[in-house]
Amino acid sequence: QGMETCGMVEEMNSSENMLRITGDIFWADQTENVAFNSFPAATMADFKSLRYITSPNMVLNDSKNHAPGINNTGPFLMMNPFSSRCCQHNHTQGWPYFNENMWMATQDNGLAAVLYGANEVSAKVGNGQMVKIEEVSNYPFEENITFMIHIEKATEFPFYLRIPEWAKGAEIFLNNKKIETKTIAGQFVKLTCKWEQNDRITLKLPMKVNLTAWQKNKNSVSINYGPLTFSLKIQENYIQKSSTETAIGDSRWQENVETKDWPSYEIQPASAWNYGLSASTLSLSPNAVKLLKKPWPKNNFPFTLEDCPISLEVDAKKIEDWQLDQYGLCAVLPLSPVQTKSPTEKVKLIPMGAARLRISSFPTVK
Repeated sequence: QGMETCGMVEEMNSSENMLRITGDIFWADQTENVAFNSFPAATMADFKSLRYITSPNMVLNDSKNHAPGINNTGPFLMMNPFSSRCCQHNHTQGWPYFNENMWMATQDNGLAAVLYGANEVSAKVGNGQMVKIEEVSNYPFEENITFMIHIEKATEFPFYLRIPEWAKGAEIFLNNKKIETKTIAGQFVKLTCKWEQNDRITLKLPMKVNLTAWQKNKNSVSINYGPLTFSLKIQENYIQKSSTETAIGDSRWQENVETKDWPSYEIQPASAWNYGLSASTLSLSPNAVKLLKKPWPKNNFPFTLEDCPISLEVDAKKIEDWQLDQYGLCAVLPLSPVQTKSPTEKVKLIPMGAARLRISSFPTVK
């Protein structure tokens, strides 16, 4: 149940184009789902190497051939900058395409904010007036998104804000005063007024912890918070390897390239991963699921174990019989609920995008 890195980027690109064509918010939600949860974990934090396959449940990243457990022959779990040429070419397009599609023009000479994140946009609106909008937020790791208007003279134009499907009860504030307008999850909200220099619009998207049940995948569950899905925090042991020795056989690179500047990595688990979620966690009670926050990272990159600014603390139990299978892969999920005599432990979950080793589809235990 893995996906190629290029498949993630191509799915984002397809969804972005479907959003352009249809205006349907479903495609924006789908783009963010892939961009925030799957795509970041498919590469190293410095973007110098990537792997071919990333799975929701993936507890080992090495240079071995795991066929036929993986229906392809080669070192397809390895973080290598030279392997899998389709993914090499595609992974560099993921974030540029995302950025390119954050804003869209509307038929009534307005602007629509469709994908969220810190950015600036300049465009002609209304009767041709140039406006710059500065978007300030650490979304998807926080609820508030602020838009600062920079315009030479007051101009009326429609401003559309996307309300994601998961964002029930979204609120909008203009210059710190709540706007009494109806927001519907899964639809755009239209704001029309004469915008002035330094007007400040704040969109609050309430994020709540919730569960997704995967009945066709052994009754497993995933835990979400806003647009983020969470994974078990598995300690990662990085082992640098030769890129030339761990690349697949048909890899090609330029002659005389300094391969030492482009290292490959195995990632071995340095903590237990075979946990199931307790009944208390599934109840989502405050005592069993705690949201933990820490300051935004100074390096401005939240998709690592060390720098991710939010995590969840939940109740879980080890499932001793759930181990690696005969192919060296995370074994098929046991059918939930699983009977276990292991004691209840407090474990941490982090967003999937920060987890290069991960358990994201959890068994439940009793």
